Amino acid sequence: MSDVLPLSPDELLTTTRSVRKRLDLTREVPLDVVRDALEVALQAPSGSNRQGWHWLVVTDAEKRKVIGEYYRESYTAYRNSAGYPGAGAEEGSTQARVADSATYLAEKMGEVPVLVIGALEASAELPAANQAGLWGSLLPAAWSLQLALRARGLGSAWTTLHLKYEKEIAQLLGVPEHVRQGVLLPVAYYTGDTFKPAPRAPLDTVLHVDGW
Repeated sequence: MSDVLPLSPDELLTTTRSVRKRLDLTREVPLDVVRDALEVALQAPSGSNRQGWHWLVVTDAEKRKVIGEYYRESYTAYRNSAGYPGAGAEEGSTQARVADSATYLAEKMGEVPVLVIGALEASAELPAANQAGLWGSLLPAAWSLQLALRARGLGSAWTTLHLKYEKEIAQLLGVPEHVRQGVLLPVAYYTGDTFKPAPRAPLDTVLHVDGW
């Protein structure tokens, strides 16, 4: 078992942040530590307890490089799109800082020591109707993985832009057609030791009791 930080549940939940610029690209991540975190993640709920998830842990340098190139291409297209939230953000604002760190991660994704792709047994063609039930059987486990990694001193960031090249990445990794990818987590030890709760809108601006 890998060492676990002495964090209270609330502290763990409120200080597990998206780590991008603070990922240590030079420090090796032991596979056993990732396995320990995944063992925790597998305790997450899934629809009808089917546990149809799969976890692709990519440590091979060449494969990470290829995935990083796909991610960078997808991010560049996103950054140049009309819906990019960082466009026009005031310098020094939270949105500008997020955009800057996201750009950094896009440039460095292929250098992150471990890439973890969470995937789910589904079908070659996803349903056109509501997919909440489908992805609800993967995403809680992926978040549990991020929490378990944080408790072991590792950072991660929730990303999905690689999905523009899902088929190409599936071919690279030998993923069958009926297994669909849902998230890509860059995983590394982080630099520094301070993570704090992030600013959020007041609860009462989003809380609805007994109706809207």
